[in-house]
Amino acid sequence: MFRDSLAAGASAVAAHFDHVIGALATLPVTEAMRYATVGGKGLRGWLVLEGARLHGVPQAQALWPACAIEAIHAYSLVHDDLPCMDDDDLRRGLPTVHRKWDEATAVLAGDALQALGFELVADPRCHPDAGVRADLTLSLARAAGARGMVLGQALDMAAETADTPLTLDEITALQAGKTGALITWSAEAGARLAQADPGPLTAYADRLGLAFQIADDILDVEGDAETVGKAVGKDAGRGKATFVSLLGLDQAKTRAETLVTEACDALSPYGERADTLREAARFVISRRN
Repeated sequence: MFRDSLAAGASAVAAHFDHVIGALATLPVTEAMRYATVGGKGLRGWLVLEGARLHGVPQAQALWPACAIEAIHAYSLVHDDLPCMDDDDLRRGLPTVHRKWDEATAVLAGDALQALGFELVADPRCHPDAGVRADLTLSLARAAGARGMVLGQALDMAAETADTPLTLDEITALQAGKTGALITWSAEAGARLAQADPGPLTAYADRLGLAFQIADDILDVEGDAETVGKAVGKDAGRGKATFVSLLGLDQAKTRAETLVTEACDALSPYGERADTLREAARFVISRRN
């Protein structure tokens, strides 16, 4: 059920991206934007759509914030892959944007995708109530910026040159921003659209985001580049502290499983209606890419 729902959500988001980006002038920067949004699982956009479904929000409306979060996520990956950051050649099994075009185009495409994300949640078609749109925009800015994802990225970069490796508490806080902040916003967005209490989805997503990052750390050790779609083994090569290096492989897996159980328990107010979200949590720690 979850895999079919995820695929359907990704297809709907891709079609909406075609509509939005297709309206832009045909230039290298817009082609790079389109390229950066293709592929991937679309988990963040799907979380928006599923949270909206739980609260009776039509999919046609929820597609606006779903595309918004995927645009913000795509921008973060384009910039993260740049030579000044992680210097990666592959993303989702394809050349990274700066390899396919050039660094300047990659920077501009990332900038444009970030702006597009905020444009989509501010659009009246996202919600007729300006207060709801303002709430989505403000919360997205906080999740994406120096309180959330960017903060996590900055802490991650600083850790690479620090004299001592991060502690478990420090890496947990880092990943709550770098990976977790956008996942949490994604899960909350449906409740925000419905002007409902996002609390249960916040609790769910906070644990899901951390489990997602632990799974990434495990994939960096156990995965291969062809399956994962990007370089693996880089964290160990750089001597970076990860959940695997701090906990060991077996304990990291156990910690991820515990987080998934806690995430599923947080959904109890929704009963069986949230079973697909529970499947999503279990998928996160069983994925191979």
